[in-house]
Parts: sequence; C-alpha cells; structure tokens
Amino acid sequence: MGQYVKGDVLLASVALDDRALPKTRPVIVIALEASGKIHVLPVSSRPPSDAPCLPLSINDFASGGLDLFEESYIMTSRVVVIRSSGVIGKKGRLLGESLAAITGRVPQGLLAGIQPAQKKPGRSSR
Repeated sequence: MGQYVKGDVLLASVALDDRALPKTRPVIVIALEASGKIHVLPVSSRPPSDAPCLPLSINDFASGGLDLFEESYIMTSRVVVIRSSGVIGKKGRLLGESLAAITGRVPQGLLAGIQPAQKKPGRSSR
C-alpha cells in the first residue's frame, strides 16, 4: 500500500463496466478521498467506440511512463473507484498541464460527492 497523488499513473485491476471482467490496466488518479478510496480513469490501448476519450502519449509524463508503442486512450467518462490495496504498481506521474487537460474533460457529475482527502499537517522543512 502506498501514498498516491492526483496525476499518478498506476496499474490496477479494474472493470470498465458492469458486464466486463476486471483486467489489469493503467489508470490515472484524478481524486483521493479521506476514506482511502482512489478515483481513477482507466487507460486502454484502443479508443472506446461508445464513449469520449483522450489520447495519452509518453510526452504527457513528468516521470516514468507506459510501454507505449502506439497511443493509448484515457476514458474520461468512466471514473472507477479503487482502494489503495488494489494497486499493483506505479508507472509514473503526468505533467501538470496534461492532468489539467484530462480532468477538464471529465463530466462534473462524475466528480460530484467526492470527499477529498485532507493534507496532514507536517513539519515545515527548513
């Protein structure tokens, strides 16, 4: 179990809808809840035919990346909730401007009701 932040690209087992079986795939963290739930957008190697998506390339990463031979696609209309214990690994972190462009495309209704995690007070660094 690790500490994750918005913009992290993780590997997790997620189902894209109620009819699909879970599959290990990259996901992008878009929100964290105080309860430990992580709201993510799944990434697919093929664009969905029934939902909006955005292309994802290696140029969108601030660090790390995916084994991309071609574009991958972020499913901006499919917010999935996972627990940190369900994360298999971390692949990298997106650039701030890439994350802003992605979250700007997520329908606001999908983000309603998320109780954001509060930052814990810590020692100031001197």
